[in-house]
Amino acid sequence: MRGELAGKVALVTGAGRAGGIGAAIAARLAVDGCRVVLTDVVRDGKGLGSDGELAARVAEIEAAGGDAASMPCDVRDEQSVVAAVEQAVQTWGGLDILVNNAGVGFLMSPLVETSVEDWDTVLDVNLRGAFIATREAARAMIDRGRGGRIINIASQAAKSGFPHASAYCSSKHGMVGLTRVSAIELGPHGITVNAVCPNHITTGLGAWQNAYFSKLRGQSEQDYLAAMRGRIPLGRPGLTSDIAGVCAFLCSEAAQYVTGEAINVSGGEEMH
Repeated sequence: MRGELAGKVALVTGAGRAGGIGAAIAARLAVDGCRVVLTDVVRDGKGLGSDGELAARVAEIEAAGGDAASMPCDVRDEQSVVAAVEQAVQTWGGLDILVNNAGVGFLMSPLVETSVEDWDTVLDVNLRGAFIATREAARAMIDRGRGGRIINIASQAAKSGFPHASAYCSSKHGMVGLTRVSAIELGPHGITVNAVCPNHITTGLGAWQNAYFSKLRGQSEQDYLAAMRGRIPLGRPGLTSDIAGVCAFLCSEAAQYVTGEAINVSGGEEMH
């Protein structure tokens, strides 16, 4: 675990779920040498994760020879985010990398049936949470004076619209705006800010989306996935490792002159 990022400290939000994008990013950064703090919502019995999930992800990283810690964090709660950043700084002496991965992608409904409550939940997690975490991480990075990297996990939905996803698409489009403004303001401090825009990835959330959208289109899941593969030039949906690899690149010295970008990782499905 002594790669190019050896000695760096990374905070990854929404990293507790087995097989999830956040867990894959945290594991990859650890392989490259980062000391990683994983956070996620912890609300046992409500389908929102548990202490056990976070502990399991930490144990996986440690078993592979990496350094990891975890703490519960609800990115909608300002003080919860402040505490997560403070833990990273106190545990390992600073913060070099933030990955805003926490997100809600399962509150889908037609625009005319979307409640204000659902709209607010999606925007609060996906966009407000990314703003708070970016602000707090940037403060820590500026105080330390060693620059840093901030990566926002956006979506193909940050570039294109999708039915029944008004709140989700709006939040992800907003995340790209946040990325661009942050890159401009934080560049003089040596902090790069970029967004990564995956297409569909069959995580636990992705499996739910497969079922939802195949039903919406009157297709079997098999036919829905076959159609998806047919419109992707590389012939397959994305993998969590695809996203983790791009994040690792953005944290590397090779990407020191890349900032303000919203990078498609979609096998060619999204090209703008």
